[in-house]
Amino acid sequence: MPEIWLFLIAAMTLTLAPGPDNIYVLTRGITQGRKAGLVAAAGFSSGLIFHTMLAVLGFAALIKASPLAYSLLRYAGAAYLVYIGVRTLRSHSAIQLQGAAEPMKLSRIYWQSVIANILNPKVTLFFIAFLPQFVNAGAGNIPAQMLLLAAIFILQALAIFSVVALFSGMVGAFFQRKKSAATTMNRLAGSAFIALGIRIALPQ
Repeated sequence: MPEIWLFLIAAMTLTLAPGPDNIYVLTRGITQGRKAGLVAAAGFSSGLIFHTMLAVLGFAALIKASPLAYSLLRYAGAAYLVYIGVRTLRSHSAIQLQGAAEPMKLSRIYWQSVIANILNPKVTLFFIAFLPQFVNAGAGNIPAQMLLLAAIFILQALAIFSVVALFSGMVGAFFQRKKSAATTMNRLAGSAFIALGIRIALPQ
């Protein structure tokens, strides 16, 4: 799997782009303290295990069923990455932080974050489209490769979300001062996904 570093860069780009998960972690950290933000970060990262299993089981079954279907999935995944890249580039809204959030027990914050992540169909679709692009079908042991990629994705998400939680006050103040920061991050993420999708679609 020679493209593991490319996968890590793409995964970090996605995680850093403003979205419901990291904005919720940021809001919890600002309004209820770092511990609450860290718990939310753990919850969202735990929810990714569910999407991992769906992607691994579904893709492994597809590989066994039809090599043609595997190729079609790769091209469909490339097209989807370009699509979300364009959608991200067209998103110019600034990050809106809640003024106040109702204090919750840490256990409730955790499970609320887990369920919110599991019930987000966009995450499932992204995993199904994203992970297979970095699998070496000729190397065999497809499930193990995808589990490795998913583990890397989950660990980097947990690390980034935790940093957001630990420095939530500073991060929140930065976004309040720099209204264009979210737009800039969206443009970087969108460009990265379009480039990745084009690269996948082209011959090796």
